[in-house]
Parts: sequence; structure tokens; C-alpha cells
Amino acid sequence: MAMPDIANNAQAQTEGKLDRVGMSNIELPLMVQTDDSAPQQVSASVEVFVNLGDAKAKGIHMSRLYLQLDELSTESELTIPTLSALLEGFIESHHELSQQAFIKFTFDYHLRRKSLISEKRGWKAYPVTIIGQLINSELVFELQVNVPYSSTCPCSAALARQLIQQEFAQKYAQQTEIDKHEILTWLGSTQGIVATPHSQRSVVEVKVKLSNLNKNFPLIELINLIENTLKTPVQAAVKREDEQEFARLNGQNLMFCEDAARHLQSMLHQQVKFEDFWLRVNHYESLHAHDAVSITTKGIEGGYSA
Repeated sequence: MAMPDIANNAQAQTEGKLDRVGMSNIELPLMVQTDDSAPQQVSASVEVFVNLGDAKAKGIHMSRLYLQLDELSTESELTIPTLSALLEGFIESHHELSQQAFIKFTFDYHLRRKSLISEKRGWKAYPVTIIGQLINSELVFELQVNVPYSSTCPCSAALARQLIQQEFAQKYAQQTEIDKHEILTWLGSTQGIVATPHSQRSVVEVKVKLSNLNKNFPLIELINLIENTLKTPVQAAVKREDEQEFARLNGQNLMFCEDAARHLQSMLHQQVKFEDFWLRVNHYESLHAHDAVSITTKGIEGGYSA
């Protein structure tokens, strides 16, 4: 006896076209190919949708979407070509129902990162989102990554310097000549550095729309561009010499959230691999109980908005 196929044979009780129908929170292992690196296995959470363009159809065939996604997981790797084929397969399997397809992958991507001076290595995890869309035969790919870094407040640094100057002036107020060794000793003491500026762990979220110049997902390239621009990425394995260099880099790269956003904005404007970009800088304040945030985009017509 044939099993009933309600989605295929029944009509909708109330007619209407739907923008997206599908599944979310699909958990699966996935091999991801980025840049020119070896594929890396990740544990991904996936959303997959097609539109329901037939107003009379009862529903879509969700199992067809799932099985194609499962085939990608078990027999292939996530690349721009395989993602293109996956989206086209979604439409082919719903050729009478759908004209648009959407998929989103979220996962942590692990990189071995070298420390600043000692060159010790450790793992850093970067939250990543990859989005693919097929809309009226046009493929669109987006890549988002969150990158943590350290930010030291310029205002706090100036106030700390003033307190150090005041402490110096008070200690040596009665002396017309000062021994160099004595000053060096004083500067190396707790009394000499009477105040330090406040710093905080910060995170920038960067989303880019990929141009046709990309053959692979330029994830590692984007992470490196962000960390090299900000100059104070958080570290994995560190020795004392690395911690000292990290302190120096923070002192030489003071930044408000506005500064960080503008540095990144300037860098991303120069990249031809990205048609558009959106970024949000989050400074998780150590002075305040709230966060300092700056958001900006490339500003092209019809592009990302803040």
C-alpha cells in the first residue's frame, strides 16, 4: 500500500506564498576548506530554507534539503563550489515550488597562533558564520567572523600619565639635580607607576559579502587582516616576554571603540575581495558596567545598513 504524501498531494488550507520554509538548529560535523589551508573539521549548526512560491502547495519537501546537506557532510567539503552546487540542488529538488534558497552555517574555527616573542603556540577559536543564498539564479556568499582583541582607553592613559607626573614632581620637588640610576629605580617601583590605564577584552564582528574574485572562503586572510590592523589580538600561550610585549603593544595602540572601527573601516575599503562589509566593535568596559559600541558599513547603495 502506498504511503500518503500530504506535502505533495494535498492543497494548502489557506493559500499564500511563503518567503522561507525549512529547518534550523541542524547539528552536524563538516569539513571546511578555507583559503589554501588543509580542510578542518568543525561542529556546525545549520539553517536551511527555500521559499514556497506556489501559493496552493501544502508544503516543501524538507527531507530533500536535509539529505543533500547530509551528503555534503559525509562525502564532501564546504567550499564555494560545493556550496553553490548545494543551493542549486535545493532549487532543483523543489523546481515547481521554489526559486530561492538560503543556508547558514555557524561554527568555531580553530587556528594555531604564535605568541609575540617566545613563539610558543596555542589554539584560538574564532566564531564563524557562512551564508549562501541563491535568489533568481544569482549566488550570494557572505562570511562573518568574531575576533577578540585588547583595547586600552586613551583617556585613561592620559589621566594615568598625569598622576605619574604629579607623583614625580612631588617626590623630587626639593631636588635640583637627580641621579639617573635613582630615577630608573623609581620608575621601576610601585610608587613610580602610581596609576595604570584601564584595558578590556574587546570583540569585533566583521561581515563581508564576497566578490567573484574568491575561489575559497578567505577566512584566515580576513582574520589576519583584522588582527594586523588592530595590533593587539588576545593571546593563547604566553611567557613573560610575551606578556611584556602585549603590554607594550597596548600602550602604543590606545583606542576608543571609534578608533578601532575607523582603522578597520579604512582597511576593508582597500580590499577588492569584499564587495560590501559591516562591522561592529564591542569594548567590554572595565570602567563602566555597560559596553562601548561602534558600528559602520561600506556605505554602498543597497548594501549593508548599520
